[in-house]
Parts: sequence; C-alpha cells; structure tokens
Amino acid sequence: MKRVAILGSTGSIGQSTLEVLALHSEAFEVYALGAQRRDDLLLAQCLRFAPRLAVLSDAAAAQRLQTALRSHGSKTEVLQGDAAHVQVAQAVETDIVMAAIVGAAGLASSIAAARAGKRVLLANKESLVVAGELFMQAMQQGGGLLIPIDSEHSAILQSLPDERSHWRSSVRDITLTASGGPFRQADTSTLRDITPDQACAHPNWSMGRKISVDSATMMNKALEVIEAHHLFGMQPAQIQVLIHPQSIVHSMVGYHDGSVVAQLGMPDMRTPIAYGLSYPQRMTSGASWLDLARIGRLDFELPDPQRFPGLQLAYAALSMPMGACAVLNAANETAVEAFLQGRMRFTDIHRVNADTLNDVNLNAVRNLDGLLELDQQARQQAQSRINTLVP
Repeated sequence: MKRVAILGSTGSIGQSTLEVLALHSEAFEVYALGAQRRDDLLLAQCLRFAPRLAVLSDAAAAQRLQTALRSHGSKTEVLQGDAAHVQVAQAVETDIVMAAIVGAAGLASSIAAARAGKRVLLANKESLVVAGELFMQAMQQGGGLLIPIDSEHSAILQSLPDERSHWRSSVRDITLTASGGPFRQADTSTLRDITPDQACAHPNWSMGRKISVDSATMMNKALEVIEAHHLFGMQPAQIQVLIHPQSIVHSMVGYHDGSVVAQLGMPDMRTPIAYGLSYPQRMTSGASWLDLARIGRLDFELPDPQRFPGLQLAYAALSMPMGACAVLNAANETAVEAFLQGRMRFTDIHRVNADTLNDVNLNAVRNLDGLLELDQQARQQAQSRINTLVP
C-alpha cells in the first residue's frame, strides 16, 4: 500500500489524481491533502478519502476546515501554513508526493520532497522553471524518482529508453507538441481585443484559467521547453515545438537512427497521472480509449512566431545567467493575472514578459532564497510595466 500526499488537491490536477486513486484503493492510501485556501472543496475531499492530514496555507481557511471536519466526526488532522506543506512532503509516512500547487508557492514543498527521496509526481512547473538546477540537485541528493505529469513531458519519458544513461547518446532531439490553443487560426489583427473568457475557452483541454491563457499565448510551451531542458538533459537546440491541434500525439523523441517514437492518447490528464503513480507498471486511469479511425487525421504545423512570440523567450532565457527563467515565469504570472482582471490587453502579455526579462538585473543567484528574491523583483518590475499600459 503506497501512501500518497496530494499538494494542490483542489486544483484540476489534484482532483484528477483523486479520481485515479479512487479506482485503485487497494494499492494506494490518500495520506495527506493540501491546498492554499479552498476549504470547502478540501472538506468534501477529506470526507470522501479520509486522509490522516489536511493542509491549508490560509489560517482562517484552516480553522474553518478543522471546525467542519470535527462536526462530521472526521479524525483528519488539519495543519496550517506553507511550512506544513513542506512537513507533509518530507514526512516518513509519505511515499509519493503529487506536487501540484500552482506557482512559486509550490517550490519549497517540491524541493523538500525531492531531498527526502520521495517519488515526486511533478505538476508544479515552477520547480523546474524557477529553480531547475537546484531542484535536479535535490533529486540527485535524495535519490528519489522524478516523474513529470505534464502530458508532454510524460509522453517524452514514455518514449525514451528505460535506461537513463542512454538518453544523451541515443537521442537526436525531442519534440513537444502544442494544441495551438483557441487562436491558432485567428486573424492576428484581432488578438489585441481577445477577452479573458475567450482566452480560457480551450478547444481540447479542461484547465484552470491561468494555464488556459498560457496555452492561448503558447507561454505554456515556452515554460515546457525550459522544463524539458532540465528533465531530460537536452540542450535547447535539441528541443523542438510542433503544433498538433488534435492533441492526440502528446510528444515525440527522435533517435539518431532516424526513428521517431511518440506517445498517443486521448487528451486526458488522468493518463499521465496514472502512469506516474504506477511507474514502471501501468494501470487503468479512467480515460477513454483512443480511436484513430474515428479521429481520422493528425495534423502538424510549425508555430507562427508572429502569433506566438513568447515561445522564443524560453530559448532566450536558457541562454542567459541562472535566474532568467525565474524572471520570465514571474513576469508571465503577473501579466496573465492582470489580463484576467481586465487591466491590460491579451497582446500586452508578451510585451510585459519580454520587457521584464530584458530589464531585471540578473545578479549571481545560487540558492532558493536568491531565486525567490529575484522572483519578487521581477513581479514588481512587471507590475510597473503593466501600470503604464492602457487597457
């Protein structure tokens, strides 16, 4: 029986993880559930799965949850604060950590799980985008197992040789596929007037609003390029991006002998989640079966640099000193939030990201505290830039 801690259980990845675990209660125990402030949903999850621990970053939400659980006779213990997420991530009782807290808030617990030698199912982009070198060092020190949960990175892992020492010698390149989002064929002159609701209407995936906007700008793919660099030890020039609107081929690995190995499946995050939980075996996920005859065709095209200018920022950041990727991520989070609040236009997201990456002073950064300080500087710089824009 493997004990699982889901940090970010109220988000889309966390909820999908619980769906998969519900199919395999004989093999997995939900040991802990963690969220930032959604105590209402966390209460429902606790009553269904009866974890030993529940964690909320927000103190008031934690108090509400504790009171509600006691009124239902639940024995789940409630912990409060970001330090509690770290405590759960590195607890001796925890075997598997689903690291799905969104944003820089998930960094500390992800690194703690890595250092503690856990099986880390990584759905928190910031662990690699902001602190890739530090996170991979922590994984090496802890001796645990890292399984990416992004559908694209999971597909790459499934398409690589089982023996990791063969990755560099046998692989020519890797290709991350992208849906192209809702504006793949839109007239570029109309993009500046895109509304938040339009940007969040993804044609294939059901995701949160922030990641949906990232898909529409393809900044999600820019961040995935950075992640792939750290996950698989590939140079930026070995990492390609290809638009595939059907979202059936989730990514591909090209080998020196001319072979290309790809992973296909219906667009459903339960598939990579189930793979991460059961690796190196496989188990049912609840996802529907792929029917290629019904789909009929698979299309591919190169990203339009005018439509998706943010993609190249990843390659630029990887060529800059350590900390540049943290700056890019912080700027993008700040810009997307401002767009969702109606404070700036869709096309201003790239402008803010590019300007912040160019303007923030990249001092020598060698630890997590330094990266988090740089993260805050970048957010302030991005906010100053946003304040000069006209919505």
